[in-house]
Amino acid sequence: MPKISIISGIYNCADTLSEAIESILSQTVTDWEWILCDDASTDSTADVVRRYQERDPQRFMLLQNGTNRGLNYTLNCCLKEAKGEYIARMDGDDLCAPDRFEKELAVLETEPEIDIVSTSMTFFDETGTWGRIDHPVYPEKTDFIKESPFCHAPCMVRRRAYDAVNGYSEEKRLLRVEDYHLWYKMYLAGYRGKNIQEPLYQMRDDQKAYTRRKFRYRLNEAYVKALAVSRFHLPIWGYLYALRPILVGLMPRCLYNVMHKQRLAQNNT
Repeated sequence: MPKISIISGIYNCADTLSEAIESILSQTVTDWEWILCDDASTDSTADVVRRYQERDPQRFMLLQNGTNRGLNYTLNCCLKEAKGEYIARMDGDDLCAPDRFEKELAVLETEPEIDIVSTSMTFFDETGTWGRIDHPVYPEKTDFIKESPFCHAPCMVRRRAYDAVNGYSEEKRLLRVEDYHLWYKMYLAGYRGKNIQEPLYQMRDDQKAYTRRKFRYRLNEAYVKALAVSRFHLPIWGYLYALRPILVGLMPRCLYNVMHKQRLAQNNT
């Protein structure tokens, strides 16, 4: 059995997928399997996976959805096939440092009270690196008020934590916040996590992507925040933070651009 099962929901990423796969093949830890589920792509994404599968059939598995089902459903399909003790995430258009798995495994194998480990993350586009995001080293329940306490794509999680909460919830009101809700469920069940304060993962994203976020996904985020405040018995003023995603969605774009750039500048200093 492999120590690590990597799960990926992939969709129309044929142009970037090979680069993402090569960054995993360059990992210093090689005891892994990779389950990739193509969410009904309209390009040659599946063909890229098949080429690697032909070379390494023991470590690569390709699944395919008949129709586009979304990331939460797609990752659950991967989880059903995963055999590893640890579950790692990876997206089809991103990159990670060669020692990402090594450092995440070190946390999980030396800190038995930790079940979730993630890392800081940088953002890049064709012009280079343009931003970074960090989270608290050991997130507490109160950290859920502000935002999701872990970056999803760089995470590695003990399989038992996924099993305890039945994986990702597939409700429509959790689309695009499936990871936020996953951490909420795990913390509610008593599991805890850690963030490595190194940017071991690079997310491919253009600088204007945040402005295209649909308003219904902001409503979904507000819903998860309100759940956390209620079920974690956090201070009642936490509900004001639950309204923040909605207020941001209603904010003039020019004002939000200024606020967003200030946050990125603070993270880069």
